[in-house]
Amino acid sequence: MAGAVLVSVALQLSLPDRHVLSPSVLFPSVEVLLLAVLVVGDPGRIDRRSPTLMRLTIALVVVMTVDNLAGVAELVRGILDGSDRDNGPVLLATGAALWVTNVIAFSLWFWLLDRGGPAARASGRPLAAVFAFPENAAPDLAPPSWWPQYPDYLYLAFTNSAALSPTDTMPLTRWAKMLMLLQASISLVIAVMIVARAVNILG
Repeated sequence: MAGAVLVSVALQLSLPDRHVLSPSVLFPSVEVLLLAVLVVGDPGRIDRRSPTLMRLTIALVVVMTVDNLAGVAELVRGILDGSDRDNGPVLLATGAALWVTNVIAFSLWFWLLDRGGPAARASGRPLAAVFAFPENAAPDLAPPSWWPQYPDYLYLAFTNSAALSPTDTMPLTRWAKMLMLLQASISLVIAVMIVARAVNILG
């Protein structure tokens, strides 16, 4: 989880300054600070059951999500009003960075909210499942005492962004469906408006 956040920060810093909120280092700096506090508070897997750590984790994911949405909105605005002067490769790289950051942000939402959160899952006392993984449908094929960890949610977010629909993991609640709908919608905007524009410029 910490590694994914750092990748997201690196991608945000790689974007042209005008595609992110100003100053461009504000949101990435806040994200690194929140991550550092979380790691110090729980140097294991950030799974200690603490209301304070839970709130800080939610704040971290909110900041990541808002920063990425602002980046997408700013780039789309530049394309629509004709003020975008980037060449094709820059637009492709920007779209790719925003797409990957979108995957990471929503993977953290899924990881954070499913079955009571990472601490509840790690303690063996999870709440009702929000996502049905293949291992739930075929427990005889899963490792003993299997429970979803961050890579499972990263894969879920990636396939939802790539396919624009659930693949092997199904949402079981309305809010989970809405989260997946929002993630797929952002990916669709990036693919249609940003990548298509860049390809048109290259052509």
